[in-house]
Amino acid sequence: MESIPSFNALIEKSMIDNWDRDALTDFRGATLQYHDVARKIEKLHIMFENSGVVKGDKIALCGRNCANWAAAYLAVLTYGAVAVPILHEFIPDQVHNIVNHSDSKLLFVGDVVATTIDATKMPGLEGIINIPDYSLYLSRTDKLTYAREHLNEMFGKKYPKYFRREHIKYYHEESPDQLALINYTSGTTGFSKGVMIPYRALWSNFDFACKVMGKHLEKNNNIISILPLAHMYGMAFEFIYEILQGKHVFFLTRIPSPSIIAQAFTEIKPAIIIAVPLIIEKIIRKRVFPKIQNNRMRLLLNMPVINRKVNERICEEVKKAFGGQFYEIIVGGAAFNQEVENFLKRINFPYTVGYGATECAPIICYAPWEEFVEGSCGKAALHMEVKIKSPDPENVPGEILARGLNVMLGYYKNEEATRETLDKDGWYHTGDLGLMDAEGNVYIKGRSKNMLLSSNGQNIYPEEIEDKLNSMTLVSESVVIQKEDKLIGLVHPDYDEAKSMNFSNADLENIMEQNRQELNEVLPAYSKLSAIRIHEEEFAKTPKKSIKRYLYTE
Repeated sequence: MESIPSFNALIEKSMIDNWDRDALTDFRGATLQYHDVARKIEKLHIMFENSGVVKGDKIALCGRNCANWAAAYLAVLTYGAVAVPILHEFIPDQVHNIVNHSDSKLLFVGDVVATTIDATKMPGLEGIINIPDYSLYLSRTDKLTYAREHLNEMFGKKYPKYFRREHIKYYHEESPDQLALINYTSGTTGFSKGVMIPYRALWSNFDFACKVMGKHLEKNNNIISILPLAHMYGMAFEFIYEILQGKHVFFLTRIPSPSIIAQAFTEIKPAIIIAVPLIIEKIIRKRVFPKIQNNRMRLLLNMPVINRKVNERICEEVKKAFGGQFYEIIVGGAAFNQEVENFLKRINFPYTVGYGATECAPIICYAPWEEFVEGSCGKAALHMEVKIKSPDPENVPGEILARGLNVMLGYYKNEEATRETLDKDGWYHTGDLGLMDAEGNVYIKGRSKNMLLSSNGQNIYPEEIEDKLNSMTLVSESVVIQKEDKLIGLVHPDYDEAKSMNFSNADLENIMEQNRQELNEVLPAYSKLSAIRIHEEEFAKTPKKSIKRYLYTE
């Protein structure tokens, strides 16, 4: 294994080097500078030590993105404990299960989560700490109660004059394969698994980010954290990389609706944007398409002489919708809608689509936007190998396998699942199906567990049908399911648009039938839809905005 520096030593160095710089801001709220973050870390270390937390103990965090969540997470790692980030969207029972399964000793909770959980269902916890002010929500030991009540006094005794950068000394005796955190998958099926992420994977993803993002970003750049910090994609590329590089991270703190995100882009003007496809697609459909899908614009775009200039102008308008100062948008977490991707490619918009998994903390594939091949998800990332388990990887889809420094240690207390996913040669079996061209570009065809089989043995990838269906009239989102030998499209319509046009339910039924007929004209016989059914509610989604398909296919 190559020489891997101490990850916690990198956090220590960043706190010292960037002492007086802005570090973490809650959007339209308070800003913490690096010395403020370091001070919070030090106070939490004193509380951990005096309440009996030892190196290797598990400490869980569950709350919306905010500066205090981020500071607490850094405090856990730099103390030598194991962080257990929990998505705040999880229902209380999931939170209870994860806290219990992970053997967490302490739990940090946001103000909303605090009102929903039931401490009696987490008997192993010694205490619950409120993220907004680090006060005690619950203490089950005298040591913890005393440590919190006398925290300022103990801090004052340790640093009688004032806390300075030379006082910073973090735990960094960790080995590359030492457990840093347990990240529970958002899991579209059943109980989520605890992915054991070692320090080498955190460093490897950071090193990758330095190589691909570092040359484009300046010290004074702003970054918006949109994705949940408890999800590896957001944690690695909207927080860890930035904090180790002395940058300024803004947290939206609220549920990031497209309108709030668009507002934040305009005000903060981020230097890079990390997002899931749904966020990009909604902003483009709501804020860009209405401006350019008129007769005059269509006429201009059909005139070859001025087509290029019009596309350049459109590209500038789209960039403005995202703040106008980013060098690249990196999309990951789910497949991009083909209509939106074709549009972005046509106007030469600086976007790229990556590929990853919690089990790889998270990056597997990437290509910079100038080299990115439309429809792909890039090539094997730095420190990673990728191959397709297929006799003909260029033409016959096979399972995507990945190996390298990013790969997890296994699933916590689940040796059977670990053996099924990690083979003896170190290859992680993703469960995704894909192709790879001669240049190494990977093309995802779908989840192997989502693949449907027609009566005559043809493989059907529902994601490919859904992608086409999602671009049709008044379709907001869809799920294709199989009932006996028939394929049925469940569609959640764009009710806002339908209402603006005074369409009745009967009108919507007729439009969807027209959509079905048009769709079937471009599909092979074995994958044609026999019906479209209207689904009145939005489909339930995981935190990375993938539809919980299993809820609709059973």
